[in-house]
Amino acid sequence: MDRLNAWSPRVLSLLRILTALLFMEHGLMKLFHFPAPQPGAPNPLPAILLAAAWIEVVGGALIAVGLFTRAAAFLCSGEMAVGYFIAHAPKSPWPAVNGGDAAILMCWVFLYLVFAGGGAWSLDAAVRKRA
Repeated sequence: MDRLNAWSPRVLSLLRILTALLFMEHGLMKLFHFPAPQPGAPNPLPAILLAAAWIEVVGGALIAVGLFTRAAAFLCSGEMAVGYFIAHAPKSPWPAVNGGDAAILMCWVFLYLVFAGGGAWSLDAAVRKRA
């Protein structure tokens, strides 16, 4: 178990990076139609989706590089919770039916990062080392 424990901060960083990149992709799809337009998103975006998209892009970028990880993760976790209850929950109580399983997972991963921080491979860790 000691070998696994030694890798825990690095694997936390990998979880943070991969989740943040997937999160960013949703914002890029809403704002720039990259890599494709967000399915079901109206054009032009209403203000709430525009705000969500910018949170996804900027918050996702901050989390991906591990800068201000805890604050960015708190904001992104909240955005996913609100998004789930506004866009997914009214369709069905079951996440697999309402399409909200990714929103729930991201919400909880980001909430975990609020408490765990960015891990070994983050700018937050690099800044702490310099100080």
